[in-house]
This record gives sequence, C-alpha cells and structure tokens, in this order.
Amino acid sequence: MITHPEKLLFPDDGITKGELASYYKAIAPVMLPHIRNRPVTMERYPAGIGKKGFMQKDVSKGFPEWLKRVEVPKKSGTVNHPIVRDTRSLLWLANQNSITPHVWTSRAPNLYQPDLCVFDLDPSEDEPDLLRAAALALRDLLGELGLPSWVKTSGSKGFHIAVPLDGKAAFGEVGRFAYSVASVLVKRDPQHLTLEFSKADRGGRILVDTGRNGYSATFAATYAVRARPGAPVSAPCTWEELERGEVGPRTFTLRTMAGRVADVGDLWSDMRRRKRSLRRAMDKLRLHATG
Repeated sequence: MITHPEKLLFPDDGITKGELASYYKAIAPVMLPHIRNRPVTMERYPAGIGKKGFMQKDVSKGFPEWLKRVEVPKKSGTVNHPIVRDTRSLLWLANQNSITPHVWTSRAPNLYQPDLCVFDLDPSEDEPDLLRAAALALRDLLGELGLPSWVKTSGSKGFHIAVPLDGKAAFGEVGRFAYSVASVLVKRDPQHLTLEFSKADRGGRILVDTGRNGYSATFAATYAVRARPGAPVSAPCTWEELERGEVGPRTFTLRTMAGRVADVGDLWSDMRRRKRSLRRAMDKLRLHATG
C-alpha cells in the first residue's frame, strides 16, 4: 500500500508519489532483472525534489519482515542494504519517497565480484555532439578489446556505458581495468576528454568517470527515475539511436517510458547472455596502453 499517494514529488510537473509508484509497478517486469539482488542505496525526497533530499544506505529498522536485506561490511561496522527481488520490494522503495534507487555493480551473495563494469560520461557543458562522439569512441575502444557494451541515458547530464562481466574478477581488478580503458580513451582525445574529477580542473572537458566500479560504489539503476524536473529516466537506448542523434541524456521520462517499452521492449535483455572475462581484454589493453 502506498501512503499519501497525493504527495507532490515533482511539483512543477504535477507528478505525485502515487504516479511514481505506478511507474515502478508498470516498469518492474523489465527493471527487476537488472536490479535484482544488488545492494540498494535510496535517494529519498520526503518533501519532493524542490527540497533537499538525502541518501540512505542502511535499513536497520522500520522495514517490513518480508523485505530482503544484505549485510555489508564497512570500516566501522556493517550496513544493511535493502535488496529488491520483486515488485513489492520495488514499491516499498517508492513508498519511502525514494525516487532513484542506486545500485552496486555486484549482486548478493557474490558481493565482491562485479557482474558489470560501468563508465559514466559526465560532461562539463551542454555539447551533445561531443558527448555523443565520446560515447561512440568508448564503444569502439571496448569493441577493440573484444567487449560488447550497452548504453543508457543517465537521466541527468551524460550517458552510462556498461560491459557485462562473468563475475570472476574482483572489484580491484575491474576498477583498474576501467581506469586503464579511460586513460587510453583520454589519450586519444585529450582536447575533449579528461580523468580530472574536479570540475575546476576539467577545462570544459567530459569526465570519463570510472568510480562506479569500486566496492560499495553505485550507479543509477536501469529504468530508475531521476530527481530532476520532468522526471527523466535512466533508460536503455541503442547505439544506432545515439549515432543518429535521436537520444539525449534526458530524452525518456516517467510519463513516456510506457510507450517506449511497448515499442522496443527491454533493450538490455540480452546483456546477461553476453558476459565476458576481463583476462583477454586486459591483455589487449596492455598493448593499447604501450602502443
């Protein structure tokens, strides 16, 4: 049951908590395979996106008995992250005014072995052509390494590019691999790309962010609504749509996703059948780095 469904979460758009919950209920069939068993961090906005929200990792009290959780070690103890396994648990997140579920790149019980490598392209300025070129260049580089990749809008400013893994590499290995890939990419186009995290040091360039691949790091879940005006969604798109300039970071929204999924289905549905080992890709990457 959704409490206070009339609460306005997106006041300028008239989108209520009830409408957010209805979205997640409708999108659950395509969203659940991507989010299932991943530790979740909730981005909550109890007073709507016009007020300051907060991130919540730990769910140690105030949760229903049926909600699955996973205990995750941290320096000062443990964190009990909620785990989404079904529509009911996804709706429980929405009922907490959690607009965006952020998830790990690994799944319980294999918390230390990611099954995704994620690159986040974060532009400093609104330059769609340069952003598109960066995403395609990353796709091509990953292809040179024998790695198929999938792309989704971030629902914010950039794109997320994901590589499915076989889950045999540890976080450290995946993180180092991602950073090395980003380094090669930046070396190829230093005028437009950077590894500098600080905006003051980017010089207007696009950050190739690989920080999503660390232990306990998260990224916006596939099909997650973002806490931005218009309720944009972090949604899968095709490389062909990107090439044609038909898709931008906020193209898809809570109110347009039903039609989108009806038209194209889940564009990431075959991702889990295309898992790859990093070993061979790392060997090829060494040649690129020294070449």
